[in-house]
Amino acid sequence: QVQLVESGGGSVQAGGPLRLSCAASRLSSSTYCMAWFRQAPGKGREGVAYITRLGTTMYTASVKGRFTISQDSAKDTLYLQMSSLKPEDTGMYYCALGPDAYCTLRPLDFGAWGQGTQVTVSS
Repeated sequence: QVQLVESGGGSVQAGGPLRLSCAASRLSSSTYCMAWFRQAPGKGREGVAYITRLGTTMYTASVKGRFTISQDSAKDTLYLQMSSLKPEDTGMYYCALGPDAYCTLRPLDFGAWGQGTQVTVSS
């Protein structure tokens, strides 16, 4: 069973940077898609960015140009570099393992989730 453990969350002032990490274990060679999601209090889970095994990335519009998703395949680690953070970026951030054949930002397509790491951005 795949295990995902996020780290790197914290409190930061608006405009500051933060880097999240997600350590994955027991990944199979067919793993194709990994993504970051976030959930603000009282709101649904939102897809932030995904990356495929081949390195293709996609971002939700609100974070384009500010966030960068990357992976270190040798370490089975997923990253999310966040810059120019805004208060509306506040929420619990989760990494997730997606389908073997395609990649999306729809939470229902993802079967394995980490426990989340909290990001709080103050104005």
